[in-house]
Amino acid sequence: MKMHLPRRPFFVSPASELSVLRLGFRPFYLGGALFGVLAMLVWLGALHGIAPAGRMTSLNGILWHAHEMIFGFAAAIVAGFLLTAVRAWTSHETPSGAPLALLWLLWLAGRIAVWFGPEPTAAIVDSAFLPVLMIVLLYVLIPARNRHNIFVPVVLGMLGLLNGVFHVWVLQGRADLALRSADAAVGLLVTLVTIIAGRVTPMFTANAIPGYAFRRWWAIEALAVPLPLLAFAFHALGASAWLVASAAGATAAIHGVRLTGWRSWQVGRRPILAILHAAYAWVPLGFALLALSAVGLVPHSIALHALTVGALGGAIIAMITRTALGHTGRRLVAGSTEIACYCLVIAAAILRVFGPLLAGGWSAWWIDTAGLCWCVAFALYVRQYWPYLVRPRADGKAG
Repeated sequence: MKMHLPRRPFFVSPASELSVLRLGFRPFYLGGALFGVLAMLVWLGALHGIAPAGRMTSLNGILWHAHEMIFGFAAAIVAGFLLTAVRAWTSHETPSGAPLALLWLLWLAGRIAVWFGPEPTAAIVDSAFLPVLMIVLLYVLIPARNRHNIFVPVVLGMLGLLNGVFHVWVLQGRADLALRSADAAVGLLVTLVTIIAGRVTPMFTANAIPGYAFRRWWAIEALAVPLPLLAFAFHALGASAWLVASAAGATAAIHGVRLTGWRSWQVGRRPILAILHAAYAWVPLGFALLALSAVGLVPHSIALHALTVGALGGAIIAMITRTALGHTGRRLVAGSTEIACYCLVIAAAILRVFGPLLAGGWSAWWIDTAGLCWCVAFALYVRQYWPYLVRPRADGKAG
């Protein structure tokens, strides 16, 4: 009698592949963190006239910085996280081996194309990654009938669309509208953080702390996802200042209440949990600043960096340490390197947001110091996690 085993998906290689290509988080966390350091150093150099921020004639300066930190750095981390999480959610394989290498190279090709140009070529190459990633994850989710996580390809599709729109506006010479597309992508990524964090932060905390209890309110949960999308949609579409301010203010209130229900003060001396709560605190703070910026009380860049450096940066460093430790068979304990990474990213957010607000005459110093904190944080991550990500699991298991 023959035994029929499930067919291996076309994008899964045999188990003999390199360790770094066994799961999506390995190459994308490593490449994303490295790129996060390099892109920030280039930007700081550009601000001081040392290095050009992009060699393209139509995508340089602030456009390059905005695009590459969102669609380059953040997209790589999101890809690594989702390729790994979808496998866990569905018990179905995601790309590994040569197909995973090709997917990573497609992301890298986008970075090279955006740097060297010209823009029409860069637009085509760079715009391919997110749609391909979306299709790959649909190929996993649909056979698994995993409707609960169908938001994943939806978010990736919307991000891919916004990336394409960004390039279209650049080609049309409309830098202002290109930056609005980038802002909309930030809103989408922050919303993704609220979805994932809303699932895992209370759960991880409850698993680690005996007697920990958190509260959820159905009305808060029902509004937690639509409101940030609405606030950034109003901003991107050029709605009235008071409409943007109202939506952003409501978002700040909703997520502030949500965070109080998580009882962050019970986390205590557990850095690997504390960073999750600290990163999420930047969501209500960022949207409160967005409301103030809409009516001209603070610069828009202040609100934007509260959400990008604080909320996104904090969530990224939290998850790329925690998930890398867990999926390489190591204890979920933050050592001195992890604690330094967490402190440096949060310090970068504080310096970038509150420095210019409190002492605007020193803005260049605040930006430089925040950028260097960011670079050191992710450089430390690369140094510590490189061996974890390129070698087999410590416990000998697959993955």
